[in-house]
Amino acid sequence: TITRRHTRCGKPNCGCHADPPRMHGPYYQWTRKINGKTVTRRLTEHEANLYAEWINNDRQLRALITQMRDIAAEATELITRHDTKAAEV
Repeated sequence: TITRRHTRCGKPNCGCHADPPRMHGPYYQWTRKINGKTVTRRLTEHEANLYAEWINNDRQLRALITQMRDIAAEATELITRHDTKAAEV
């Protein structure tokens, strides 16, 4: 996932601790599980936009593959029924 965050630093006199605060950022982060471990990478705004597009493309591709598998399962069922009826005749 891609997240956009604003942060506070550890300097007590910094504007991020003012009222109202002037936070640092925005910072973009990409988080993913790799081999069961969470991996986080800081991104530029441009990289975050690219990653978001790639993530969306991946989701669309996975949805298409799921549809293809469903259609193949339905086709297999129809062919099996047709072959069974043809064998009975």
